[in-house]
Amino acid sequence: MSSSDYKFEGWLGLDASAAKGKMQWGEFEPKPWEENDIDIKISHCGVCGSDLHTLRSGWGPTMYPCCVGHEIVGTVVRVGSKVENGFKIGDRVGVGAQSDSCLGRKGDCELCASGMENYCSVQNTGTYNGVYLNGGKSYGGYALYNRSPSHFVFKIPDSISLAEAAPMLCGGVTTYAPLKYHGAGPGKTVGIIGLGGLGHFGVLWAKALKADNVVVISRTSAKKEDAMKMGADEFIATAEDPSWAKKHASTLDLIICTVSSSSMPLMEYLALLKFDGTFVQLGAPDDGIPTIQQFPLIFKRLKITGSLIGSPDDIREMLQLAADQKIKPWIEEIPMKDANQAIVELDVGKPRYRYVLFNEQGSSQL
Repeated sequence: MSSSDYKFEGWLGLDASAAKGKMQWGEFEPKPWEENDIDIKISHCGVCGSDLHTLRSGWGPTMYPCCVGHEIVGTVVRVGSKVENGFKIGDRVGVGAQSDSCLGRKGDCELCASGMENYCSVQNTGTYNGVYLNGGKSYGGYALYNRSPSHFVFKIPDSISLAEAAPMLCGGVTTYAPLKYHGAGPGKTVGIIGLGGLGHFGVLWAKALKADNVVVISRTSAKKEDAMKMGADEFIATAEDPSWAKKHASTLDLIICTVSSSSMPLMEYLALLKFDGTFVQLGAPDDGIPTIQQFPLIFKRLKITGSLIGSPDDIREMLQLAADQKIKPWIEEIPMKDANQAIVELDVGKPRYRYVLFNEQGSSQL
């Protein structure tokens, strides 16, 4: 199939009102073709909180028009002559939140050379709202087709459905990578703050990595039953127990915080950590996180850190773990034509727990 046989069309945010469900369907120009590129016919695309932040320019000015979506899966329809990893037409593949890095093309890059491309500070191109080295602009997966450099395209194991693979490519690896890096496993007690799209993956991965105890921390007990079905061992509802912080003080080795709120009770969360405990902030509120008081850090030698998506190796490793242990995210599939409705519902926290858009068979325009 040549590129002339298909058009790059998708849902475009033209200004910040797009975040209120006002994206418009239209054609866009993908990055200029290079021989290490792959074109993908999109079957599914996960709906991520990053999409909402970007549509409304919450993390800085967005380069409109913007087609969001960075949990892209589908089948290969075009392959360059210099692609990596042996891709061929018809392969089931996916693309996550990162679509390119410098890969040493601007001089030595220690991070890219050591397999941490997601932290490359020389050239880090997001799958949407980014710019490639060749000057092309990146457009995401609320669309019919996607073009991406092959280094950041991943084969989907046959045992994982494309719909289930999609949200793993950002939401999944964003929680998997810090859990793995900070040693979640036997002998560790892990807390997951927030049971949404990210948090539910945190529970699934922590259990898959064999953590001794997985504790979900949420405002109310509304999601307690779901948390326990996902494998959580304990559930703390902070709004329903005034003494929750004191009662559970110094019980956790590692906390993964998926909440995007500038008013979260951060110091109370830190009180839950044991000596030498680690707090990983994943949520990125538009207006920042709360002020930190220093003494709890000093007296318990606590570490506060962050984590950015995952490297290509992290993604491949995560997909294999999901295949081996039959990890299945909790998803709701929504037709691509209803992407505006999905964005509005995401903003009010309706998904249980990850929306996945799908292109209906034979779609050419929506």
